[in-house]
Amino acid sequence: MTDALPGLLHALLLDGRGGARALSWPEVEAWQPAQGVLWIHLDFSVPEARNWILEQGGLPPLAAAALVAEDTRPRCTPMEEGIVLSLRGINPNPESDPEDMVSLRLYLSEYRLVSARRRPLETTANIIRQLEKGSGPKGSMACVVALAQGMVQPLESLVDAFEEQIDDIEEALVSVQGEVDRNALTGLRQQVIALRRYLAPQREALSRLATERQSWIPPKHQLWLREVLDHLTRHIEGIDEVRERAAVVQEELLGRASEELNGRMYMLSIVAAIFLPLGFFTGLLGINVGGIPGEGEHWAFWAVVGGMFLVVVLQLWLLRWKRWL
Repeated sequence: MTDALPGLLHALLLDGRGGARALSWPEVEAWQPAQGVLWIHLDFSVPEARNWILEQGGLPPLAAAALVAEDTRPRCTPMEEGIVLSLRGINPNPESDPEDMVSLRLYLSEYRLVSARRRPLETTANIIRQLEKGSGPKGSMACVVALAQGMVQPLESLVDAFEEQIDDIEEALVSVQGEVDRNALTGLRQQVIALRRYLAPQREALSRLATERQSWIPPKHQLWLREVLDHLTRHIEGIDEVRERAAVVQEELLGRASEELNGRMYMLSIVAAIFLPLGFFTGLLGINVGGIPGEGEHWAFWAVVGGMFLVVVLQLWLLRWKRWL
């Protein structure tokens, strides 16, 4: 394959038996539907590839605009004789966050599949390796099913990792110390919420594709797509479960913090209630006016101390009687 078009990642002619042949760019331009299914994969961040999609690819204008849109969400939209499909997959970069998903945009028709992405996606590389071995998809719809399956499959290990994290957090919550890493809990909630933001519309897109009525879409491929859709639904349910469990843990932490604060405020209120009358008596006896009883008696101080002690005892008995202590 030549580098006639910058941004071209691969151009393959499917042989209908699970294999494919790489085409040069002149062969791509001379391609005819009678030759077989053509799969063109482009990096639309490259200006030349972007211009080809918009102006020279022969795509419906709305489909071309959808392939190069700066931001998009998963969707499935029939356009003229083809279908525009936008999917999201997990970023293969080990340092990336799980919710940082890679967008893959496709326009598929009976004899042509045009896909575009900005960042690499491991799923497409796996399908190309299968085609090189002769065990890959045999048509445009089969390629889409394989792409959808390749994007859904890595979610299983990701959801399992989320479940392990929430298990560890719940174990820490019920332990003797009861210390929970709040930053880990917040990070987990943010990840599952952001991930579900893309997976929920992706489920709707695949569901629509699985029920799309096109004469060139084999029913067996739609059955395979429904199987992929079932797996995606189970992963979304697992993410929902993790999100709900994280919310329960958060509520428990807030409840504990509220109980701890209320306990401290209660003790402060008890102390204030005990010392309020004592403060009143000491303030009354400390005024600088004549006529204070016992002013010249040596036993007066101890009498006042004893009286305040009796007041404290009476207050404690009253609090116990009211069941406030």
